[in-house]
Order: sequence, then structure tokens, then C-alpha cells
Amino acid sequence: MRALVTGFDAFGGDKVNPSSLAVRRLKRRISGMTVHTVELPTSFARSPIVLRGAIHEVQPDIVLGVGQAGGRSELCLERVAINVQDARIKDNDGKQPIDRPVVRDGPAAYLSTLPIKACVTEMRKAGLPAAVSNTAGSFVCNHVFYCVMDMAEQHAMGFRGGFLHIPYIPEQAARVGGAPSMSLDDIVRGIEITLAVSAVRQTDLHSVEGRIS
Repeated sequence: MRALVTGFDAFGGDKVNPSSLAVRRLKRRISGMTVHTVELPTSFARSPIVLRGAIHEVQPDIVLGVGQAGGRSELCLERVAINVQDARIKDNDGKQPIDRPVVRDGPAAYLSTLPIKACVTEMRKAGLPAAVSNTAGSFVCNHVFYCVMDMAEQHAMGFRGGFLHIPYIPEQAARVGGAPSMSLDDIVRGIEITLAVSAVRQTDLHSVEGRIS
């Protein structure tokens, strides 16, 4: 079994992106699964190209995107990707699409096919703040999440996919002031738990995780 885990380069004036820092530190074997990683550009145009190339090279069973969500205090496994680009800031190519589809004539949304509730439960058991989120936003994170799921629909292997939003790390929170943060070690643990649970579970828990955000 093979997993592909993606992070992003820095954007929005930050010098680091904790998603790429964490992804680089992942174990290469988790629950019998080989873990491959790639850094994606924070670009609406270029991220799907790099993503598609990595998927074709790795031929994964699981694809997990990881991205920074400054202001969140928990590890947030996303439930749904929407077919909307509506950027509050410019991406790293200076582009700011508004009210455009991720994929023309694609479905309005895709749901994660990872056992997100089971993963959140295990992260909490490990002492990590975690939640199921019902909005991945409308910036490049959602864009990549939607592309992952759209590619899965077209891919002969039918890999399972999902997306994890992570908080700032302390050095970012110190710069911003007042924002919640999480240590890089804990972020790495959360990603590894998500991969370990996803490797062994095909179905999710039937538990309450409804929330507004």
C-alpha cells in the first residue's frame, strides 16, 4: 500500500509553511504503508499539474493533502471540497480568481473518502486537538482537495483522498500575535495518525461530528 502526502510552499508573506515542514518529517513506513511526499506550489494554476504528476508517479492508494489554516486551533480533517475558487488574497503567481469553478462542469462538491471521524477520534485519544471541519475554504487548499477527489474519480486505481488543515506553528503565531498555534511535532503526529487509521479502515465511525465550521 502506498500513500501520497502533499504540503504547500510558503505564501501570503510567511517565510515558512508548516504543512511542508511537517510532511518532510513523516515516517516513510506507517502501518505497513509506504509514504511518499511532495510539496505543491500555492498556485491555482500549477498545483494540479504537480499533483497529477506525483499521482502518476506514485500510483497511491491514499492521497492526503495538508495545508495551513491560520487562526484554527485544531487539526481539522475536511469533510467536503467545493467546486469554487474565491481567493481572499493572491496566490504565489499573483492570481486571485473570484467565483470561478475548480473544474468546469464538475460536480458542486466532493466528500472525503477517508475515515475522517475515526481519524479525529484517534487524534483526540493521543491528546491532540482535532475536529471534522465542514469548510475547506475557497483558496488553494480547497482547490487541491477538489482536484484530488476529481482525479480519484477518473483514476483506474480509485485511490481514497482527503485533506487536513493544520494550525500555525508557534513562530508564526508569535509574528501574527494572538493566533492559536501547535507544535510541529504534534502536527506530524496528527498526520501520521491519520495515515495509520486510513491504512486499516475502509469505513468510518458513525458518530456525531456536526459543526458549523
